Amino acid sequence: MHYQPTRRVAIVGSLRIPFCRAHTRYAEASNQDMMTAVLQGLVERYRLAGERLGDVSLGAVMKHSRDWNLARECVLGSGLAPQTPAFDLQRACGTSLEAAILIGNKIALGQIDAGIAAGTDTISDTPIVYPDEYRRILLRSHRGRTAGERLAPWLGLRPRHFKPDLPTVVEPRTGLSMGESTEITAKAWGISRQAQDELALASHRNAARAWDSGFHAELVMPWNGVREDNNLRRDTTLEKLAALRPVFDRGPQGTLTAGNSTPLTDGAAAVLLASEDWAAKRGLPVLAWLRYGQVAAVDFVAGEGLLMAPAYAVSTMLQQAGLALQDFDLYEIHEAFAAQALATLKAWESAEFCRERLGRNQPLGAIDRERLNVMGGSLALGHPFAATGARILGALASQLARRGSGRGLVSVCTAGGMGVTAIVER
Repeated sequence: MHYQPTRRVAIVGSLRIPFCRAHTRYAEASNQDMMTAVLQGLVERYRLAGERLGDVSLGAVMKHSRDWNLARECVLGSGLAPQTPAFDLQRACGTSLEAAILIGNKIALGQIDAGIAAGTDTISDTPIVYPDEYRRILLRSHRGRTAGERLAPWLGLRPRHFKPDLPTVVEPRTGLSMGESTEITAKAWGISRQAQDELALASHRNAARAWDSGFHAELVMPWNGVREDNNLRRDTTLEKLAALRPVFDRGPQGTLTAGNSTPLTDGAAAVLLASEDWAAKRGLPVLAWLRYGQVAAVDFVAGEGLLMAPAYAVSTMLQQAGLALQDFDLYEIHEAFAAQALATLKAWESAEFCRERLGRNQPLGAIDRERLNVMGGSLALGHPFAATGARILGALASQLARRGSGRGLVSVCTAGGMGVTAIVER
């Protein structure tokens, strides 16, 4: 460890490829393909070819066993000096934001001068495995010392062994999908279908306006013949969203639809972080400063909302920073589901929740919704699990740079009942 005065952590730049719905334009691409492409683009844009960075941290949620050293392999193909170390990280949907916090801590402590935080995910190239019974047959055969010992296990082979076990977004502790869990949260907090559809509409409108203004084009590199996020629906309306059927609770009380829930998405994103001196020596402007980061977890098995942990993480982070919830110019709240984002906002407004769960005498209060996800959120742009944090962090830093000053709040919910949050300033 380095025991010295901490340094400010600069967000120098970011880059991503367009996010695409699963099984569409990136159907044949792997996590390594996408992540390496983004790192190559970052290296080219910021003139890092042959540079030895202090560290690179990235990860994926849906990950093949072949990708056991994904970060290092991507770095070796990036154009950075091969002496640049890298390590894999996984905190579900908060992966790349957590990576940014860890790289930022290393910079702040003086351990390194610059690093990259990133994330990638593909549903199209999802790992498919076969039942444990079949795997045990293979392993017993492999361990055999004679021809008979190697052949004997195969006598137990049955047709059922060829039925693959497909990965699902289901919590092992509850057996519920993320959408089913969020339906429970929506009912508990009284989040209406109309409110969810209104947030989804705002997400698409904001994203379309940001693309049309050229904002996203500066942060997104064309790749594989794609130039724009293909989940964006420029022509969507409240009427179109209202016509969609619920997909998790198909009864009359169901509220979550394909329109107010994020789609399964492929994509990758990265953020370049550095000390102020490192950036200055290379003539690279600082977009903004990564100032605080915090994580939290909830006991969702015992009944807390699966995706409510950011409500706790933000509260703790605000106390550490000496700030109020209203002391922000921009709010980037990950829209895993419209209901999740709305439940978080409602929790902060609840005197009972803030008193009994957060230990506060007063509610955190409401935010100005005109400052929320103003360049579009995950509902419109898509959500490649591990890439979303880097996408948000890069976009927020760019917004603050355009404004010339300001403060932004980042909140990302994750599977497993966790949340990752950050504060960015300029």
